[in-house]
Amino acid sequence: MAAVEIERVASDAPVATLLPGRGYGPQAPLLYYARLLLRARGWAVRTVHWERVPGLDLADQAAVAAYARELLATADPARDLVIGKSLGSLALPAAAEHGLPGTWLTPLLGVEDVRRAAARAAASTLLIGGTADPYWDGAAAAATGAAVLEIPGADHSLERPGDLTGTLEVLSTVLGRIGAQLDGRG
Repeated sequence: MAAVEIERVASDAPVATLLPGRGYGPQAPLLYYARLLLRARGWAVRTVHWERVPGLDLADQAAVAAYARELLATADPARDLVIGKSLGSLALPAAAEHGLPGTWLTPLLGVEDVRRAAARAAASTLLIGGTADPYWDGAAAAATGAAVLEIPGADHSLERPGDLTGTLEVLSTVLGRIGAQLDGRG
């Protein structure tokens, strides 16, 4: 199977690139339902499967960022976008460089290049994280100037452990914000 799958709805459709986390793949709820939302709105969806990229060491942040830079080089900032989860946020510098709007789920703001890129791309960037996520830094997110959705009690999977109803509410809230971003309402 290919490392990148492209689901096309029309040849002229805008393209959303989904970049999963290391342990949070495209089949996980946030990305699965984001993909369904995008497809329902007529987007072509390009999904990366990190484990299928030949020779890519996911522990090598520079290699992951370089792969993402290559992948996003042909994206059209006037119509395309990126949705990245955790490890996928290593693509934020490439997205900022190309002017691509993005939604970044639990971005790795502790990585200086990621944090700086979020600030450079603030006008077209949505950062989403939870207060129970040890990798999330709400103050750093707010300091970038990007739009921020901070979810009380949500962990690195943007779930509320032990609270199914709360977790489903988080999923609904996140999808609502992604939908608003697609509609241009951020």
